[in-house]
Amino acid sequence: MDQAEQLRKLVKQQNSSQKKNIARVITVTSGKGGVGKSSISVNLAIGLARAGKRVIVMDVDFGLANIEVMLGIRPEYNLADMMFRGKTLREVITKGPEGIGFISGGSGIHELTKLTREQIVNLTMRLVELDELADVIIIDTGAGIADAVLEFVAASTEVLLVATPEPTSITDAYALLKTLNRKSEFSTENTSIKMIANRVTSENEGRELFEKINVVVAKFLDFHLEYLGNIPQDEQVSKAIIRQKPIILSAPNSEAGKAIHELAEKLGGICVPVADEKKGIAQLFANLIKTTYKQKRKG
Repeated sequence: MDQAEQLRKLVKQQNSSQKKNIARVITVTSGKGGVGKSSISVNLAIGLARAGKRVIVMDVDFGLANIEVMLGIRPEYNLADMMFRGKTLREVITKGPEGIGFISGGSGIHELTKLTREQIVNLTMRLVELDELADVIIIDTGAGIADAVLEFVAASTEVLLVATPEPTSITDAYALLKTLNRKSEFSTENTSIKMIANRVTSENEGRELFEKINVVVAKFLDFHLEYLGNIPQDEQVSKAIIRQKPIILSAPNSEAGKAIHELAEKLGGICVPVADEKKGIAQLFANLIKTTYKQKRKG
């Protein structure tokens, strides 16, 4: 039994030992950078927290630390510190506004295939604990079609795809979905992909953007996207980023602030059926490790 199978087995044992809370995991991604993905991740997290959810944001966009910038918070520890340097889960969770938690991935994800059995056991226990600490875990991935991005998306049950009306954003969003569709780990039956149209000038433009991408996806990739909604172009967003204060807090009555609030309410009211093998953050990491081990063997 390899390390990945060990983790999957341990996750099942931990979850079946007693009835536990299993967090809803939402992965936020985009075909290219600069479309507002990290800002949306943070603002949705705050919106869900205001609705009474316990929310943790996990930043796995290595090297950019966008979530840290959005929140104006520098975490003392990251996921790698928990995996390799003896820090506890609670020590790597940084407190954010409105009670949300924040975990920086650091280099931890790149090191998954190097785990010893003892480290796998420790990681499993910590991630099962994370499932218990949160109702919703939002994963902010990198942008584009790099393996690190696609592996997280393929392992996820619920995905939010952020796109803007820019031609490059549209083509890159399709490229991400096309590449994702080729991965053996990706299942259209077990994955819900919802699109958010960002920086649009009207509701009609947002809907048209969605239809433009969805028609091509349905025709050439043989699956369908869902439309979550739109966020209008709003100069208050840039000001909020400069102030390092999410717009849902700094300008809640702005057009973008109100749109984010509505999207958070809509997202919170959605119930997505989840297959047992993809439930919770612990299971997502089990699937992720399995994928990285397969690629390592092929390499």
